[in-house]
Amino acid sequence: MSTGISANRLEILQIADAVAREKSIEKEIVIQAMEHALQKAARSRYGAEHDIRATIDPKTGEMELKRVMTVVDESVLDPETRPFNPSTDIMLNVATKTDADAHVGKEYVELLPPIEFGRVAAQTAKQVINHEVREAERERQYSEYKDRVGEIINGVVKRVEFYNVIVDLGRAEGVIRKSESIPRENLRVGDRTRAYIYDVRRETKGPQIFLSRAKPEFMARLFAQEVPEVYEGVIEIKAAARDPGSRAKIAVLSHDSSIDPVGACVGMRGARVQAVVGELQGEKIDIIPWSPDPATFIVNALQPAEVSKVVLDPEEARVEVVVAEPQLSLAIGRRGQNVRLASQLTGWSIDILTEGEESERRQKEFAARTELFVKALEVDEMFAQLLASEGFETVEEIAYVDPIELAALEGLNEEIAEELQARAQEYLDKLAAELEAKRVALGVEDAVKNVPGLTAQMLVALGEKGVKTLDDFAGSTGDDLRGWFETKGGERVREPGLLEAFQLTQEQADALILNARIAAGWIEAPPEEEVVEEEGDADDVARVFPERT
Repeated sequence: MSTGISANRLEILQIADAVAREKSIEKEIVIQAMEHALQKAARSRYGAEHDIRATIDPKTGEMELKRVMTVVDESVLDPETRPFNPSTDIMLNVATKTDADAHVGKEYVELLPPIEFGRVAAQTAKQVINHEVREAERERQYSEYKDRVGEIINGVVKRVEFYNVIVDLGRAEGVIRKSESIPRENLRVGDRTRAYIYDVRRETKGPQIFLSRAKPEFMARLFAQEVPEVYEGVIEIKAAARDPGSRAKIAVLSHDSSIDPVGACVGMRGARVQAVVGELQGEKIDIIPWSPDPATFIVNALQPAEVSKVVLDPEEARVEVVVAEPQLSLAIGRRGQNVRLASQLTGWSIDILTEGEESERRQKEFAARTELFVKALEVDEMFAQLLASEGFETVEEIAYVDPIELAALEGLNEEIAEELQARAQEYLDKLAAELEAKRVALGVEDAVKNVPGLTAQMLVALGEKGVKTLDDFAGSTGDDLRGWFETKGGERVREPGLLEAFQLTQEQADALILNARIAAGWIEAPPEEEVVEEEGDADDVARVFPERT
């Protein structure tokens, strides 16, 4: 064995070691790439139709080229999918003439002499090795970082391209898009930075590691690093909301009654929270105690404003918050920032009213109900005000309430209660007859009338909007009934729905459409245990579908 050959073998192993260390991949992968390159070059030399295999001994660097012939049985070969190839196949009947032990699948190996790499062959081999090493490196990066989503990682700014910051993470690169960076933060090449890994994707140009400094989760993870109780799970961060670079809110809960969650996160003289604020470019952070009670949580979330009253609408996840006049600007915040962050933190849509506005609105509602009762029940204003003040909102409620409950009101007895209910029923019957006549005049089909859940008022509203046949209604969607938002001229505009006035929930709207499609024969009715119209609060059903109660 000549010294020159030994040196070449040693050099191959050294190159494989160096590439493996540089790319942080296994040495075996690099050697495998070299084998494929050698194999491709040999096939170019001897013919691509041959089954040529190359091997490199990972310990000695010894290279071998061999041509392999496989014994096949022509009777089982399919000429279309697997035709006989004389360059790689030997017929079983031919092989048995020289080898008594021949059988289908047996391989005969012929060693080939080493090949000299010309310029083209060397370039091709280099491309094959680079490609396979690059693919291995990409797979290593993806495997390493896909399980690190949700972590904070340190890196050095490598370059800035079109406001996107490319960060060198050591063994890979990550990108902070403009939308995920803190406004007015100017990261320069060479700056050390921390960011939150929120996504890792496989893409054609390699794995993409997406980083963020703007997400609420980044702030939450920073608190976990600065506050031992959060890291250990004694204090839990239940929710977080941010206006990056300006203000943030974070809700915390202590699982140990002896530890104040807010105080622990603030730290001695504010040291802990200030460390997070410094990382977030001076972002002001409100730390509030989390509560399982939505009303209490919302009141806490609106700090530093003081709240006088909270009215929840769980179905729509909306809440009406009443504050004193001097507290209004504080509750809303600069450009609506405080109420917006509180809404993101709690998951509720928050409407803020002053005590004066709320009082005025309630007086208008009270006057409207009073006027309705005077007209429908033919009673005097004082009597109508009594009914309105007792919480009755519609004539339907009076018509269908338990007579004993109605008779128990101050100034009423059983006889008056029966008379009131009779008048209420008479008014409803008269109203139903008027609505039925209007439906017929509008041309709304009887088939639409028979759809479960549709009231007489809804049928008239549909007719006025041009929906008159069962197919027309069945072809609608839940959003068509409730209304939707569209962007026009850069502004978000509300498009009214066919039944918007009835304030349907998404579930109720979807149930109406489902019932219509079943009635039209478009789909089959679900099994009986799957109730199309969910059984809810009786009051809600009476309000939305009064004819069914």
